[in-house]
Amino acid sequence: MTICCHRAGHLLSHGLCAVLLYATCVATVMAAPFELPPLVTPASAEHHVGKVIWVELVTPDLAGAKAFYSGLFGWTFQGLQGGKADFAVALLDGRPVAGLLQRAVPAGEQRQPAWRGFIAVRDVDAAKAIALAHGAKVVFEPKTYPQRGRQAVLADPEGAIFAILASTSGDPADVLAGPGEWIWSSLHVQNPDTDAAFYQTIFGYKVFDVPSEDGKKHVILLTEDYARASVNPLPGDSSHRLPHWLNYVRVVDAAGAAAKAVALGGRVLVEPHVDRHGGNVAIVADPTGAPFGLMEWSETDTKKESK
Repeated sequence: MTICCHRAGHLLSHGLCAVLLYATCVATVMAAPFELPPLVTPASAEHHVGKVIWVELVTPDLAGAKAFYSGLFGWTFQGLQGGKADFAVALLDGRPVAGLLQRAVPAGEQRQPAWRGFIAVRDVDAAKAIALAHGAKVVFEPKTYPQRGRQAVLADPEGAIFAILASTSGDPADVLAGPGEWIWSSLHVQNPDTDAAFYQTIFGYKVFDVPSEDGKKHVILLTEDYARASVNPLPGDSSHRLPHWLNYVRVVDAAGAAAKAVALGGRVLVEPHVDRHGGNVAIVADPTGAPFGLMEWSETDTKKESK
């Protein structure tokens, strides 16, 4: 079963600027003196290598982002401040679901805000070494936060930015995400086969081809018999769109959520439509331009693959 959207390649016309913004902002927050909270409370012994376990937004307007995502998903926020960083943890029913970091855009520069996913590893330094040996680059070197864990930010061989995290408190359980929580991640690149092999080397994914009506290569990445992400080709007119990751939030009504996003000051990048998994999806951007997906998912569906 695939839950990806190949049309997501239309959303990043300023991909390089997004990469530069994210690299600068991650460096700022990692250098800040405040302590990031634990990922899981109470702590667990669960570890799911290859799973996207955390997502963070870099934005020039933290107050505006709070208003937008609170109105769209019902998130509340806990602020953390330290040094030059202004960071907030988004909560849903008291559980942390995302981080938001404010970073101003220098005058005269165009930088697109972006959501970035953190993929679970057991050993950040070992994963970094494997990634570098297979063509990755370091965006920000590993750093440890006692409550959160050790994390680093890398760029894959095609330039798509991703983060890795060895959580001190364990990884979130493999249960179906509820509405307002992150449910899926997709990678959009020039060469899905080659890039999937890169991630397979780091995270030990099983890689499965997905039948597609567009005649292009689409694959699913799995660990522990759970689908973790998809890898999809950028569209044919993607000369100005760089490889990127896109993260999806589960919603009850994708069309209704997309309309609400617009009412809150965002815009629709890909109209609601039925994706290959059979549910409605849409891609929207918040008021500052950060793209993310909206995905319906029935209670009877599962991301676990039958053996």
